[in-house]
Amino acid sequence: MDQERANVLFREGAMLIFLDVPEGTEFGIDYNSWNVGPSFRGIKMIPAGVHFIYYSACNSTGQVAPRTGFFYNFQPHEIVVRKWNKYNEDIEEESVSPEELERYDSNKKEMDRFLGPYPYESYKKWISMTNHISPSLLEKLLPDCRKISSVTQFVSLPSTTQSRKSQAEQERMDTDADDSSAPKKPKLPDMQEKPGTRIHYTCIEKHNYPSGASAAEITKYSMDSSYALELILTTRYPDSHTDILGEIQFAFVCFLVGQNYDSFEQWKKLVHLLCTCEEACKKHIHLFSQLIGVLHFQIREIPEDFFVDIVSKSNFLTSTLQQFFSTLENGNVDVALRRRGLKFRDHLTEKFKWDFISDPEEDAPVVVETDTATAISAS
Repeated sequence: MDQERANVLFREGAMLIFLDVPEGTEFGIDYNSWNVGPSFRGIKMIPAGVHFIYYSACNSTGQVAPRTGFFYNFQPHEIVVRKWNKYNEDIEEESVSPEELERYDSNKKEMDRFLGPYPYESYKKWISMTNHISPSLLEKLLPDCRKISSVTQFVSLPSTTQSRKSQAEQERMDTDADDSSAPKKPKLPDMQEKPGTRIHYTCIEKHNYPSGASAAEITKYSMDSSYALELILTTRYPDSHTDILGEIQFAFVCFLVGQNYDSFEQWKKLVHLLCTCEEACKKHIHLFSQLIGVLHFQIREIPEDFFVDIVSKSNFLTSTLQQFFSTLENGNVDVALRRRGLKFRDHLTEKFKWDFISDPEEDAPVVVETDTATAISAS
């Protein structure tokens, strides 16, 4: 990067000041991470827009704590201040007065040597992976605590004298009922997910059909997820249908970068939902055309052995995409959408040697039971 452009980016870009971070802490922004040195004070030249910042504490033996991160929508010239809490081994928002912010702004050049530059060589990739994540979507999805943790956080349920007495009585009853001489394992304390830490993902109903549906409709919408998709688009994302693609991107980043496994499960559910729509493909042409682009960039960024270790063993992605490509090839869909989708299929076949042409191994009939009828159809 030439000096003139660097000066422009320094003036126009945002700045994240990260104070008191212990040496050796893993710190990252978007797709780049480092172990910080003794002079680290943050990141400069951050382009405006949504970014993901993450960190993991590291002890003297090199053991790394679970990753924690947060999304932030940076504005041009903005200065954001965070401070490390050594007791919690986490960050806290630093309360900064307008006077202090002015001082940070006026001392930018003096702080320059303590700030790492944003890695612009990977910025284009980050944009391609997050172009549907808007600030309003973040507000809808982020947990109440605003942080994404790689591990589910639990807290013990509150205990009272009466609850402890009831638990002891129940344990005595269980012991009397069990005449086994085997030693009893100690019971674990009652735990629940820590309030405010759950990501507000779209709830995907188990049943894809409307209440009161006929047996024929149940069979139809058990194979075609269009009804379930329409319900989400009209109730969850009525103002911008492509926000569902933003949720797919959000879940993908939270899994791949934030190491949050629940997000991987949500990504799979949403990808499967969209790829098994037949009616909706004819109606939402732009949405499905954009979906192809989203999946193209996501698959390109996943290490090849990822498919072997996680996806291919359950044949999730190949079987799901096979249904999507079959709909595009055999259904009455938009010509440009079909061309774009089949070109994507050919690309995946060439790169990963995936077979989307052969029939699936499971050709068993689909059986759907209702309270009044059972519908059977050949798959």
